[in-house]
Amino acid sequence: MDDPRISHYKQVAEKMARGEFRVRVPLKDRGDEIDQLGMSLIHLGESLDHRFHEIRKLAAVAEKINAGLLLDEVLDFVYDEFRAMIPYDRIGFSLLESRNQMVVARWARSEAPHMEITRGYAARLAGSSLQTILDTGQPRIINDLQDYLRDHPESESTQRIVREGMRSSLTCPLIALNKPVGFMFFSSMQPGTYRDAHCDIFLRIASQLSVIVEKSRLYQDLLELHELKNRFLGMAAHDLRNPLCVMRAYLELLLGDSNPQLTAEKVTALAFMNNACDVMISMVETFLDISAIEAGQLILKPKPVKVGPFLAEIARNACLLSQAKDISIRLHIDDQDLEWVFDPHRITQVLQNLISNAWKFSDPGTEIRIRAGLEQGQLRLAVADQGRGIPEEDIPKLFKEFGRTRTQPTAGEPSLGLGLAICRRIVELHNGTLTVESRVGQGSTFTMMLP
Repeated sequence: MDDPRISHYKQVAEKMARGEFRVRVPLKDRGDEIDQLGMSLIHLGESLDHRFHEIRKLAAVAEKINAGLLLDEVLDFVYDEFRAMIPYDRIGFSLLESRNQMVVARWARSEAPHMEITRGYAARLAGSSLQTILDTGQPRIINDLQDYLRDHPESESTQRIVREGMRSSLTCPLIALNKPVGFMFFSSMQPGTYRDAHCDIFLRIASQLSVIVEKSRLYQDLLELHELKNRFLGMAAHDLRNPLCVMRAYLELLLGDSNPQLTAEKVTALAFMNNACDVMISMVETFLDISAIEAGQLILKPKPVKVGPFLAEIARNACLLSQAKDISIRLHIDDQDLEWVFDPHRITQVLQNLISNAWKFSDPGTEIRIRAGLEQGQLRLAVADQGRGIPEEDIPKLFKEFGRTRTQPTAGEPSLGLGLAICRRIVELHNGTLTVESRVGQGSTFTMMLP
């Protein structure tokens, strides 16, 4: 007669094949080979479950990197999530810098009340025990740091880590794209913690983290360069604006003077120079807006605004611009008594940019319509033109910095490709949205919704 345990063990194996590793295995305490088989199944399930969770944790780290998280956030995640699989009271992370001559502490977390090795601590690689780890590619285990310090009293890093309260350590090399990038230091407050450690587990974790950490570091470096670029752009724009404003002031002074010595040609030249100054100042102010937005320093000054008079003034100014191309401006407001809270200076900036774009891409004899009204509890402001329209595949480029479409201005008017990016950010700072609908040959409608 077949032993019923065999049938049950078969069902257990089938569950494991489906990924169910936490299983119950019946044992009859006979100590026979069938019971031994049952114990093997139990150990196999535990091992597979442990390995499954390990792989899932590593996959979660990779997912966080792909989501754009920074290096410190990834390492914090590792510290919080891997404790169930490997023992530690401290994790340190160091990078190779200065052409791999220095090991520089980049990040650390510890259960100790005080850390002696923190970000910025540096040590020379040549001649150190860390050099041996890189040469062999194998982790180093020290099961008694105090004993190691007695044999190596010159090791400042060991002195510091012992003062923190650590008594054993495991150091793994980080290798990315066949190049060493740094080290992971696992430490414990108990001696002998890593005596029976399976180094392959730590190496596998280090191997996975090496590429992930290098990618995260490059991403963080990119963000720091982006921030540096914004600071430089802001400073350069500030330095440019002052002399330009001075030049414009003198030009306006000369043009306003009824000086008989100024010939018609000179007046024309001065007017051309004055217009050029206006264009350059507008460009500088655009760069300043981008810099302020990127740095989170663009501050709104919202206040109650009568929508009718506010838009009427914008439309009057737009008519002066549109006359040069014989384009008419039409304004329609659903409720002349409508009042809304927003920053009038910044929303004027948005509307002027939308109207200017409509003017650039419209032919003479067409119309630009400005409409305002309430829609689902929000203020809806729309600027519609009868211009050339935008190809559907180009629309995603519109609100990106320096984004350009294939549609060309009707009179070759210049554009930096920054205006709509600034407009969307201003509207988003109001917790609103800015969208566009467009058909080639029929025109475009830009719609702003302000809550």
